[in-house]
Amino acid sequence: MQPVKVVVAGPFGAGKTTFIRTISEVTGVSTEREITDDTGFGTKAETTVALDYGRITIDDEVVLYLFGTPGQERFDFMWEVASRGMLGFILLVDPTRPETFAEARGILDWFRAAADGPYLVAANKTTDPAGDAARVSEGLGLDGLDVVTTTDALDRERVKSTLVEFLERRLVAL
Repeated sequence: MQPVKVVVAGPFGAGKTTFIRTISEVTGVSTEREITDDTGFGTKAETTVALDYGRITIDDEVVLYLFGTPGQERFDFMWEVASRGMLGFILLVDPTRPETFAEARGILDWFRAAADGPYLVAANKTTDPAGDAARVSEGLGLDGLDVVTTTDALDRERVKSTLVEFLERRLVAL
């Protein structure tokens, strides 16, 4: 069995913790704490301050170990910790919050520079999959080589499909 470390990154509120909790076959580790500054939005009362962790067996050959990063810039020192030994990363972006696109681009650039591994950009919380994927792609200034997929962090099958897509489309290039 091959263990594969995948980091789930993205701006605050993009759905990283939910994504990992939805798919993990073990009780995950979560470092969610009450928000103590004015970065909150809507009904979100907690934020990840260190790392989230989960595990999912894809098949007899591959087990994914998922590490979710904090989205707030004040906790970005944890990105380096999370990136050590990663095979690649998934960048979650909320297409309903275009004000986070510049931050998402910064996170994408940081992780791409940190490791020469595969990655996948996934639009979460979509209402118009094709349109939302296009908005995220444009908002992040992605070129034709970067494909944006869509997911739903609340739906186990969609999360699993996103992980399988990451493996199929990105690991084949290795």
